Amino acid sequence: MNEIIRIVRSNASHIDGIYEIEKTVFTVPWSKHSLYQDIVENMLAFYVTALSGKQERVAGYGGMWMVEDEAHITNIAVHKDYRRCGVGSAVLNTLIEKCKNNGIRYMSLEVRVSNIIAQQLYQKFGFQAEGIRKRYYSDNHEDAYIMWKYL
Repeated sequence: MNEIIRIVRSNASHIDGIYEIEKTVFTVPWSKHSLYQDIVENMLAFYVTALSGKQERVAGYGGMWMVEDEAHITNIAVHKDYRRCGVGSAVLNTLIEKCKNNGIRYMSLEVRVSNIIAQQLYQKFGFQAEGIRKRYYSDNHEDAYIMWKYL
């Protein structure tokens, strides 16, 4: 894809596009209701959406909860048509910059042990695996790495 990608703060108008990505990327996707609650109603949450082209198609998104001096990334996902185009990097970089600008000192996330591509993205941005959550994922009981970034 050679379309211009724009990163914006997520809002209710993005939820349908985000949900479509959720359904294709995650084996246990968040419901539209859960997405709405987190994106629109949760005052501790911060979500961004990557929009592509003139039609502003949702190309990817990411979100986190910020509490005190720590942020926990809840979701990052990219539509299959926009993978390997820098969308995930742009979303993650935006989340990191938001943390830096808001006095956040630590960022954390969980990632499937089998998801090497995501792990490589996180490592590129300075996240390090510092623990394992055994049988973390409900669909197949796969372990998750707990990754941290210190800002």
